[in-house]
Amino acid sequence: MPRVVITGAAGFIGSHLAETLLDRGYSVVGIDNLLTGDTANIAHLANRDFMFIKHDVTNYIYIDGPVDAVLHWASPASPIDYLELPIPTLKVGALGTHKALGLAKEKKARFVIASTSEVYGDPLEHPQKETYWGNVNPVGPRGVYDEAKRFAEAMTMAYHRYHGVDAKIVRIFNTYGPRMRVNDGRSVPAFMSQALRNEHVTIFGDGSQTRSFCYVTDLVDGILRLMDSATNEPVNIGNPHELTIKQIAETIIRMTGSTSQLVYRPLPEDDPKVRRPDITKARTLLGWEPKVSLEDGLTRTIEYFRKKVLG
Repeated sequence: MPRVVITGAAGFIGSHLAETLLDRGYSVVGIDNLLTGDTANIAHLANRDFMFIKHDVTNYIYIDGPVDAVLHWASPASPIDYLELPIPTLKVGALGTHKALGLAKEKKARFVIASTSEVYGDPLEHPQKETYWGNVNPVGPRGVYDEAKRFAEAMTMAYHRYHGVDAKIVRIFNTYGPRMRVNDGRSVPAFMSQALRNEHVTIFGDGSQTRSFCYVTDLVDGILRLMDSATNEPVNIGNPHELTIKQIAETIIRMTGSTSQLVYRPLPEDDPKVRRPDITKARTLLGWEPKVSLEDGLTRTIEYFRKKVLG
């Protein structure tokens, strides 16, 4: 039975990865310091071949026995986190990646790192291809996340070239679904929680900035295809269907049956104006593209948030 270690396993995407790998017959070791993760996300895995270790991966990681793959998903990952946890965000991108790569090297395991579309910054190329080097402000408030991930990519490729680690880099575009934190500050959970309470739905900027939203099961499928692939190049995984922030807010208000009205606030510093992945590599190298429609994905997510927000 193949055995996988997932850092950040109690987080939104990490918990979905753990669940899917267990469904596919893997043994899973989940690691999380619970800074932004929640054991409620993995409680349903307790009676399966899943072991949880509470640990900060910026410290040495010890796992007894063989490991076939290390999936490094530990990191704060929302704009609120960048402001409240700037130093832990940088440390997990640097020290945490170093420790996770050390584990992969020691166990001769494949290594997959969760990178992000944020490595492209506020992009001047649209849509964003993996060859684009980005437009990042390294000293702005978002720089702690953007640069942590860019450094993590560089370290991952150094371990691949110097130590021969079979490393994969997935650049994740905006993802949504059950187990997102209600108050994590990203647009989908923010809009849903406000709409379900019939509060004003807050849009930062004029709402014309765009995002491309991928449902979490599609993302996980792409990640696992990349894990099993022969490529060591960064690959974008995301849904190329592009919407304005205003459109996604209006869609959520309609689908929740809310009486909420839109209100506008100033756009935060360095907030990207556009975001859409070029997924040519994912299609050609992995045979992957998203399958879940926005309507279906939002329906499933609203059902989750209705229980979380309204009880």
